[in-house]
Amino acid sequence: MNHSKTHKQQVSFIIFLLFLLSGWQTLALSQGIIIDHECTDITLVPESAINQAKSNLHIAYGHTSHGSQLTTGMSGLVDFANGGGLGLSLPDDIFEWNNGGSGGALDLHDYAMGGDCGYYPAWYDNTVAYLNNPANSDVNVIIWSWCGQAADRTEQQMIDTYLDPMTALESLYPDVTFVYMTGHANATGEAGNLHLRNQQIRNYCITNDKVLYDFYDIECYDPDNSYFGDKYVNDDCSYTGGNWAIEWQNTHVEGVDWYTCTAAHTQPLNANRKAYAAWWLWAILGGWQGTGITEQETVYDYSMDISLVNPSLGTASISCSISEQLHVRIDVYSCNGRLVATPFNGSMNAGDHGVILGDLQPGMYLVVMRSNDLSVSGRLIILQ
Repeated sequence: MNHSKTHKQQVSFIIFLLFLLSGWQTLALSQGIIIDHECTDITLVPESAINQAKSNLHIAYGHTSHGSQLTTGMSGLVDFANGGGLGLSLPDDIFEWNNGGSGGALDLHDYAMGGDCGYYPAWYDNTVAYLNNPANSDVNVIIWSWCGQAADRTEQQMIDTYLDPMTALESLYPDVTFVYMTGHANATGEAGNLHLRNQQIRNYCITNDKVLYDFYDIECYDPDNSYFGDKYVNDDCSYTGGNWAIEWQNTHVEGVDWYTCTAAHTQPLNANRKAYAAWWLWAILGGWQGTGITEQETVYDYSMDISLVNPSLGTASISCSISEQLHVRIDVYSCNGRLVATPFNGSMNAGDHGVILGDLQPGMYLVVMRSNDLSVSGRLIILQ
């Protein structure tokens, strides 16, 4: 065995990871763009950001019926805003959109590519064909939605048919922003495969600084921030015991608090919120700094925190603290979104704790600590 060569390889590996760590603070603070239920207050998006998005973006959107909730919601938003809904006071037709961006509208090519991202490799091939067409040379944003296929993917299939192909497209077209998306709710709850696959997509986007439109998360919350993800929420907003969208619509004023629109498979309010989140996305991609994109704004009566040592060697551990006794789950994900380990899943007393993560292979990981609907996370680098 050539010990000298092995030592040099180990040193080179350590130098490479230390080089990565030289930008660790930036990496830790930059966790991609996550557009979720916290990004559905359209009144917070300034007129200047809307106009900047219309000036800078040329969007191509591929989807089937579920994905149409974004664009039908966006169409209905035009008249709703013109009429002063939600107290908006903006120029007429400011939310107008069309293919080409004529008349000062947002340039959004709806149904630009056939199918949806559940049909691999068709969606990938359609994207390449579209972007290689000189007529589409100005397109700088690609967004695909799912129908129901995310619920049927295994963890590895999600990597092979979605996460890896999206990453490959990003490498092929570095001047184009590719927007990831989660699948729609299907009443299988937090233990269902859909929830797990959506979490896999979300973790991948956070770990790798991607752009995510969290379709599923938006369906789990009503405008009052009440959570229904643990109540077997479905894509039509029904849950065990009711329907959050219909209940909210019935207690609020149409044309003032919400607007009617065609909404495939769901209620108008859901499409309203999908449209608001879409405009948050366009505004952010257009250059608006925004607020609350990845920060948790909900006020909780308990707190959690984790601390990681980077880099770590071999067996890694974390320090964590909670303000009161809670049921806590700690998961470790690889950089491709695969669940690697669950070192803790049970009741944890208030105070400071140390949790051993176990033996991990060299690489970068995402460590997520959850209790109820609050989660905290951090990145971990393991050296050889």
